[in-house]
Amino acid sequence: MSSSRPPFTTACGSQFVREHLCVEPRQLPRQHAPGSVEETLAQLVKSAAVQLDALAAEFASRAQSAAVDLTRVATGKALINSLGVLQNSATAIDILAARRADAMAHLKELVNAYQYVTAHEAATRKHTPQAANLKAPPEPPSSRPGPRR
Repeated sequence: MSSSRPPFTTACGSQFVREHLCVEPRQLPRQHAPGSVEETLAQLVKSAAVQLDALAAEFASRAQSAAVDLTRVATGKALINSLGVLQNSATAIDILAARRADAMAHLKELVNAYQYVTAHEAATRKHTPQAANLKAPPEPPSSRPGPRR
């Protein structure tokens, strides 16, 4: 492994969330009111990060296993199975790589949506700080139904 190459991390989903939202994925939903849009999006971000971490870990495990098998074959300590074991491993690794890329794209979209919604909500609160404390204005007297006669 080359020292100039950055280390591969299997927690790439969690790392992405930490870098872009400055919080651990598991803590993100706790920052919002239960049942709010923000909390729902935070739950989706958290789930997507966990799923991406799991896919990255499975990808790394499969790739390392294939590397061990290939090393054993290259050093003459094992023979290539004529039934295509390496071919099946390569296909599984390709599928996991594609799933990991899709999961990363999905997480990026969710983080963008989360940032948009939370920024919009913060801007709305900033412009109307008392909005949460105000009651609906009373109806004007002319719009109230009169007593029935």
